[in-house]
Amino acid sequence: MPSPFPGIDPYLEGPDWEDFHLLLISTLRDALTPSVRPHYVVRAERRVYLEHDLDPDPSSMRPGVAVLRKPGKRSSRAGAAGPHDESPSPVLPTLPMTEEHREAFLVLRLRESMEIVTVIEVLSPANKRTGSDGRREYLAKRESVLRSATHLVELDLLRGGRRLPTVEQLPAGEYYAFVSRGNRRPRTEAFVWALRDRLSPIPVPLAGKDPDVMLDLPSAIDRTYDRAGYDYSLDYARRLVPSLRDSDAAWAREILRRRNASGR
Repeated sequence: MPSPFPGIDPYLEGPDWEDFHLLLISTLRDALTPSVRPHYVVRAERRVYLEHDLDPDPSSMRPGVAVLRKPGKRSSRAGAAGPHDESPSPVLPTLPMTEEHREAFLVLRLRESMEIVTVIEVLSPANKRTGSDGRREYLAKRESVLRSATHLVELDLLRGGRRLPTVEQLPAGEYYAFVSRGNRRPRTEAFVWALRDRLSPIPVPLAGKDPDVMLDLPSAIDRTYDRAGYDYSLDYARRLVPSLRDSDAAWAREILRRRNASGR
C-alpha cells in the first residue's frame, strides 16, 4: 500500500531511515538495470567509516571522573576511614565511543572494462550533520568524484541537516537531486521539490554519446514504501523532527486524518 503523502513521507526521516535507505538503494538498482543492459552493469557498494560521538553542549558536561559520598554520618577525623563509613557512590558518566557506519551507494560500470561511469548517492543523516565524521567522509569522497570524469547523481531526500555545498544559494525546497556531469562541471543540474510535491523522474548520464536513462524516482520510492510495509509499521503518532511549518503541519494532519478515516 502506498504512502498517504504524495512525495517523500516525512515520517520516514527518523528511526526508519536506515532501513529505508538500504531498501531504496536496492530498488533503484532494480529500476536502472533493465534500462542500461547489456552495455552497463549496476553494482551496490559500501562506504565504511568510524563515527565518533559529537561533543555535547559544554554547559551540560561533567568531570570525567567523580566520586560522591552518600549522605550520612561522616568520619570524626577528616580523611580517616572508620569501620562504619559507607562506600562511595560513583556517578555514571558516558564515555565517547566510536561506531562503525556502513553506507550503501550505486555505481554504473561499463560491462566490458568495469570502468565506473556514474555514482549514485542517497544521503544519510550523518552526511548532513555538522561536524560529523559521516559528513567529512562523504564530502571527501564527493570531492574525489568531482575531480574525475565520473558523473555523480546525489539524492538529498532529508529535510533536516546541512545541504550540500554549492557556490550559489539553492532554491527553497525540502528535497533535492543533483546531476553533476563530468564534462560540464562545475555546473550541475539541481531538481527541487517541496514537501507537498510528487517527485519527478531524473536523468542518469552514461558514457560518451550514450543518451541519458531516466530514473523513475517516484515509482522507486512508492515501491520501497510498499515492499517494507511502512503503511502499517511507521509511527504516525510521533513528533516529527525537524518540525513542519504550521501550514504544512495542518496539511499533514489532514492527510493522516483522511487515512485513518479510510481505515488504512
